[in-house]
Amino acid sequence: MKSPAYLFQKKFWLQGLLMGGLALFSMTCATSPSGRRQLTLFSQEAMRDLGQKSFEKMKQEQTLSENLEINQYVQCVTNALTAGLDPEWQNGWEVVVFQEDSANAFALPGRRIGVHTGLLEVAKTPDQLAAVISHEISHVQARHGNERMSQQMAAQLGLAVAAVSVDSETPSGRATLAALGLGTQYGVLLPFSRTHESEADQLGLHLMAQAGFDPTQSIVLWQNMSDQNNAQPPEWMSSHPSHASRINDLKTALPEALGVQIQDKESKCVPPALTG
Repeated sequence: MKSPAYLFQKKFWLQGLLMGGLALFSMTCATSPSGRRQLTLFSQEAMRDLGQKSFEKMKQEQTLSENLEINQYVQCVTNALTAGLDPEWQNGWEVVVFQEDSANAFALPGRRIGVHTGLLEVAKTPDQLAAVISHEISHVQARHGNERMSQQMAAQLGLAVAAVSVDSETPSGRATLAALGLGTQYGVLLPFSRTHESEADQLGLHLMAQAGFDPTQSIVLWQNMSDQNNAQPPEWMSSHPSHASRINDLKTALPEALGVQIQDKESKCVPPALTG
């Protein structure tokens, strides 16, 4: 049996965690470019430094593509996209091509973008590559890295609160904590990550259209992705929306993107396979 002093100390700690967490969260709300409320616990400067340091480490530890044509092509598409951003977002971007067979790209805070060479097997045209890179640029602009880390911190706080309110020394208490952990993963963190992906899809669609790329090619891109990889986990167990969901959402948003597309701007970026 727990002593009264132990129970009082536990209750006091629980109240302190709750009050501190609520105070912290109330001071760190932001709004994404699409108007969605966000939890951002970290400063822009801290996230920028973290992203840049992480990117430098990746460049040291992973193989960089030495294919000049590929690097120039990816840089060309990136430059065309960033030139259409608001002035405060146009400069400071770094895109690096990694020699990796997976069809993937990623973004880090600090305006850092990585592209795998395998992506060019799926993103077969400048417009399709623009759909991927504009998606990654949108992740950075929408502070998704900050929000993701903040959500993880909030989840850890919630589990810590649960740990002091549940007797973890009993089988039922341990089972409760395990269930809470799964609920946090599948009920909060993964859906929020899917929200980030969907938001970056929508924002990226407008960005590529405003830069003169064809937004209809974003749908072709995801059809290519679906053809390459049909073994997706159920959407509720994945951090990304299913290919079918993405395609449907992009089709819904396409008319608005076509309305802002620059019609008389032709891409000068030539895929390496088409060069002489």
